[in-house]
Amino acid sequence: QVQLVESGGGLVQAGGSLRLSCAASGRTVSSYDMGWFRQAPGKEREFVGYIARSGTIYYAESVKGRFTISRDNAKNTVYLQMNSLKPEDTAVYYCAAARRLLRPWELPKNYDYCGQGIQVTVSS
Repeated sequence: QVQLVESGGGLVQAGGSLRLSCAASGRTVSSYDMGWFRQAPGKEREFVGYIARSGTIYYAESVKGRFTISRDNAKNTVYLQMNSLKPEDTAVYYCAAARRLLRPWELPKNYDYCGQGIQVTVSS
């Protein structure tokens, strides 16, 4: 079992940057396929991207070119670097872990664990 804790959220102006961290305890992040999701008020949880155990990374079209996922095995942490932020990126962001991620990667229920989420607010 793994516990996930997100940090690094906050308020930023449009065009700015934030880096979210997802610290894992209990198991190493390299043992899991790690995903990022977000959920805006009144909307369904939306896939942002994931990094596989192999290191393969996949992004949703809405964030491709602006967001970058990385993993630091020594710190047992996965990161979501968010650049060129837009007001529509405002949401609660979650990291998630799958012991063995099955397609579709974008489906939240295909992940076994999820953090508590952290708020990101982008002002216009």
